[in-house]
Amino acid sequence: MSTPFYVSPQQAMADRAEYARKGIARGRSLVVLQYADGIVFVGENPSRALHKFSEIYDRIGFAAAGKYNEYENLRIGGVRYADLRGYTYDRDDVTARGLANVYAQTLGTIFSSQAEKPYEVELVVAEVGDSPDSDQIYRLPHDGSIVDEHGSVAVGGNAEQISGYLDQRHRDGMTLAEALKLAVQALSRDTNGSEREIPAERLEVAVLDRTRPQQRKFKRIVGGQLSRLLDSGAAAGEVSAESGTESESDSGSDEE
Repeated sequence: MSTPFYVSPQQAMADRAEYARKGIARGRSLVVLQYADGIVFVGENPSRALHKFSEIYDRIGFAAAGKYNEYENLRIGGVRYADLRGYTYDRDDVTARGLANVYAQTLGTIFSSQAEKPYEVELVVAEVGDSPDSDQIYRLPHDGSIVDEHGSVAVGGNAEQISGYLDQRHRDGMTLAEALKLAVQALSRDTNGSEREIPAERLEVAVLDRTRPQQRKFKRIVGGQLSRLLDSGAAAGEVSAESGTESESDSGSDEE
């Protein structure tokens, strides 16, 4: 009888983590940004049927990168959890924090189990509050850990590079058009530093809009509305650049 190979627990977990990270990196990146009136989800997605972003409950949105069938199972489980909890107790008892804890337990159990492969997914759970200070954004990697994010977060693909770009340029109080423009700029940057154009037809965009009068704050932005926002964001960027140039000229003349 042959002796089975021994693999240390540390090496086994490292191998599983590397396997999951490589699977997530093959997916297209997406970003989630706070803006003045809520939270916007932006991702490159040529499919009109398979969504990266979804509504979980009244104020809660879900975003995922990685294998579609795996994060779709998690999304459905989250919707069931939210519906049951809201029906059993109160709608206000359904929170992004509670949902993130449920997802963390599920992902952590699967990741540590030797009976099945780890999920190749990375999730973002976001909840819009009554003010920007009460917004909540949680990122959940493949191992089930929870990262409390503020301002902006990127997952999938070259998320590390995109996160660095967003951290330098994102600011509180941005308009929706400004946040959308920044998100598209970040997603259009390749790993080698060059930029490419992403047409509106290849973008999936959704928002949690705190100003909506109805209880459900999730809304998809498509078609003409998306094109107008992209054009508005581009125009705002050009005006800012021109204003900056004029200011520099004025300051130079003052020094003289």
